[in-house]
Amino acid sequence: MKRTERVGAIIRILSENPCKPYSLGYFCDLFSAAKSSISEDIQTAKQILAGMELGIIETTAGAGGGVRYVPHISEKDAMELLDHICEKLRDKNRILGGGFLYTSDLMFDSNIVKRAGEIFARRFMHQNADYVVTIETKGIPVALMTAHMLNLPLVVIRRESKISEGSTVSINYFSGSTERIQKMSISKRAVTPGSRAIIIDDFMRAGGSIKGISDMLSEFEIENVGTGVVIASTEPQKKKIQDYFPLIYLGPVDENGKTIEVFPNSLIFCKKDL
Repeated sequence: MKRTERVGAIIRILSENPCKPYSLGYFCDLFSAAKSSISEDIQTAKQILAGMELGIIETTAGAGGGVRYVPHISEKDAMELLDHICEKLRDKNRILGGGFLYTSDLMFDSNIVKRAGEIFARRFMHQNADYVVTIETKGIPVALMTAHMLNLPLVVIRRESKISEGSTVSINYFSGSTERIQKMSISKRAVTPGSRAIIIDDFMRAGGSIKGISDMLSEFEIENVGTGVVIASTEPQKKKIQDYFPLIYLGPVDENGKTIEVFPNSLIFCKKDL
């Protein structure tokens, strides 16, 4: 293969498998090329992606040296995505009863959740998590994309246990949205005690569901090392959880005036993420 062909193939393989490490020997065998040639190819690929802010290629030196692709979204692209979501959410036809909004089309839009997953991945890249955890149903797409970007398994907590889950652990929690006691369950085989998890969900009002997830994980002595939500309501101000990372804030929804206040989180990246 020509060098340009090898570079293109390397970029494709790495970017389709984020955070998955590959040895230089893998590419040497794949292209029947020397390590020196592959090293040059990887350096070229690294410069291309960095120059266009399409991602980061990390390499490790030594006999067991390898390479991996780290997802990256620029702050400019991230804010463009959030502005796009806000524009969609301001449509008065989305207003439902009780101040809720219809968001299913956005949460199941593959382009939107992929980019949102990139933002969450960049934010939580250095948390050394073992799982991404969500609760069914609308949070699954963005949680799956986040898990893919971080090369982590996704764990889905169910609202009702299924026979296909095997033995489960269930807890009751108080939902801040519905103001009533609800139930969630997780398969005992889904997680390993003593591990670390990132919680990702689509929407948070008072934080009851996310607190329930955190309490559920604590039953397995699993540490919650990060919480991300696509949309967080500004009311109530006092949430059941304190440490969370929202992409969009939802303010007052006027059912009579047909107005919706939404705005992006202007501090989506702190200094350590840049």
